[in-house]
Amino acid sequence: MAPDPLRDVVKQCRSALLVVGAFSLFINILVLTSPIYMMQMYDRVLSSGRVETLYFLTLIAGIAILVMGALESVRGRLLARISGWLEKSLAPEVIASSARSALFGAAATAQPLRDLGSLRAFLSGTGINALFDAPWAPIFLGIIYWLHPVLGWVGIISAVLLLSIAVVNELWSRNPLKEAGQISLSNTQMADSAIRNAGVFHAMGMLEGFLFGWTKRNESALTSQLQASDRSATIIGFSKFFRVFVQVLILGTGAYLVLQHQLTSGGMIAASILLGRALSPVDQAIGAWKSMVLARESFARIKRLLERFPAPHGLMPLPAPDGQLSCEGVVYAVRGREKPLLNQISFKLQPRDVLGIIGPSAAGKSTLCKILVGIWSPARGSARLDGADLSAWPAEQLGQFVGYLPQDVELFRGTIKENIARLLPEPEAAAVVEAARIAGVHEMILRLPKGYETEIGEGGAFLSGGQRQRVGLARAVFGRPKLIVLDEPNASLDVEGEEALVAAIEQAKNWGATVVLVSHQPRVLQPATKLLFMRDGRVEMFGDRDVILSRLRAQPAQKAAPEAARLDDVEAQPRALAEPGAGQ
Repeated sequence: MAPDPLRDVVKQCRSALLVVGAFSLFINILVLTSPIYMMQMYDRVLSSGRVETLYFLTLIAGIAILVMGALESVRGRLLARISGWLEKSLAPEVIASSARSALFGAAATAQPLRDLGSLRAFLSGTGINALFDAPWAPIFLGIIYWLHPVLGWVGIISAVLLLSIAVVNELWSRNPLKEAGQISLSNTQMADSAIRNAGVFHAMGMLEGFLFGWTKRNESALTSQLQASDRSATIIGFSKFFRVFVQVLILGTGAYLVLQHQLTSGGMIAASILLGRALSPVDQAIGAWKSMVLARESFARIKRLLERFPAPHGLMPLPAPDGQLSCEGVVYAVRGREKPLLNQISFKLQPRDVLGIIGPSAAGKSTLCKILVGIWSPARGSARLDGADLSAWPAEQLGQFVGYLPQDVELFRGTIKENIARLLPEPEAAAVVEAARIAGVHEMILRLPKGYETEIGEGGAFLSGGQRQRVGLARAVFGRPKLIVLDEPNASLDVEGEEALVAAIEQAKNWGATVVLVSHQPRVLQPATKLLFMRDGRVEMFGDRDVILSRLRAQPAQKAAPEAARLDDVEAQPRALAEPGAGQ
């Protein structure tokens, strides 16, 4: 049975919440201190005139109320710690599931973490206390009924009406709040994307157009929120009136019963206090309804995320691979698109092979790279490393043996050392320096203000495009992986950078790595031992480099002619004839 982290965490939280419920039990028992004190005051002290009784009752009541306050404090501390533990336990799973969802085309956003924060805020707030105090409302109403049935019916009818008001508040506010939440969530994701691409927005003047659409959608969300707030405010106002009126009503009814000699003065005051306490949880729930709804929706989104994108389980660690790579009839398609991006891709590589993938734009080269490193899974067929399907490798183990440099190099906030070392907490300095030397970036790093400890900013903002790509190459070769996939690794490199790239590929061959390389630059393809020519998601040619080059040159009048011209100088001096961009 697959592990369910949310179920396990909720199960453990339920045990902790039972302890909170026990504290609520004693708190609500001690709530009876005030009505009992008032009954004794009116019915015994005032009638007997005994000051000693007054002192003794006041002392007992003070101690009981002090204990109640202490228990309230402990309950609040427990809830704060439960909510913190919940976030600490679920945050890694939520981040991992969010990352997996992004691999399947979902929006790359931190909204699940914000949902977890909303859930934590509700659990540590005062609104949840209404849930623990609500079960005591019938008991308090029963005590009122014991004092006098007429007062009991006043309390029961009042509780039912106030509960009805809470239900009306839920039904009346649900749709506007849900609509506003969905629009706000979408707007937040779009704003995140805009901020990440601030440079593009500024350079091409896109901000004004973006703000126009964003403001229009935001106004729609604000309108829905305002509608929900107006309705909620109306309900809250009426509930406040109703609660105060009920207090007056029960006092008046009690006074009438006292005049009829059916109730004591102390019983009248006690009934008023008990009714206020019985109705308090419902009133609190109405006031905290918005936060309760947000917490409920946040929990539902987290649950859906963890159920749809669970962590892989039951994968046994495999022996370290030698680097044999193969594709067997790989087909990859995107939902809503009839034509597959990859169609029946098959080839096989041995350790020390360097495969150059070429072809026109939209041939499927980048898609194939993502398949080969296990980011995406084929719809049919399989990609295998040392005979094992890539999906059968535990991700944390496979990552040790794979180096990947995507077209869009993604670096992370932190130091150069942390980025090269793949964010390992305590990397070996020698391994980091070795990777930098292999990528030919060691001297460049030493010239930076703090060398390997230089902070690179969000996404490597403090580095140039070429520097980011070379640091990304160092990250790809860190730890001498057995499979290295480089997707347009020379896109931002100068001649010196290309020479360092070629040297790194040669070193990878020497330690027995299998290298897959997407490029159109003859200089970069010099180390290739095999070529794979793709078009429209299919393999048109695959084999030894020289054989494929000969076949391409032999077909000057056919479709492969542009590639033949482009690659004609692989054996001679290189020329800058690369076709811009690599096909998805």
